[in-house]
Amino acid sequence: MNVNVVCPHCKKVNRIPKKDSYTKANCGACKNSLLNASPVGVNESEFAHFISNSDLPVVVDFWAPWCGPCRMMAPAFEEASKAMSLKAQFIKVDTEQNQNLGARYGIRSIPTIAIFKNGVEVDRVSGALSAQQIVDFVSRHI
Repeated sequence: MNVNVVCPHCKKVNRIPKKDSYTKANCGACKNSLLNASPVGVNESEFAHFISNSDLPVVVDFWAPWCGPCRMMAPAFEEASKAMSLKAQFIKVDTEQNQNLGARYGIRSIPTIAIFKNGVEVDRVSGALSAQQIVDFVSRHI
């Protein structure tokens, strides 16, 4: 069985074998590693590309640069992203730059973490979380 994964570097869709763990997985287009990826900042079209093309759960951090709790949670979100390589894809949406996305998904407080599967939101939580809390939250949807 294979899964589609969006490369965090060049945004190309890769079809890779589904495994419990990976020692190596590189993008077929740009050759960068798909492992240990940092969260990707996305705009509206990139957001749509990730949630519609990834077979993995897509974990979205809705945040803003002026938000103290958002800035405090950023290292934890990055740590969780690296811990969950190729189990979920982590992206960040700056709600100041992408107000339409915030409005479309009814984001009323930030930070808000939402999980999308097959292009549909399946869960969300608001408020700053630790890396372990993020991993636990996302693990329920893998």
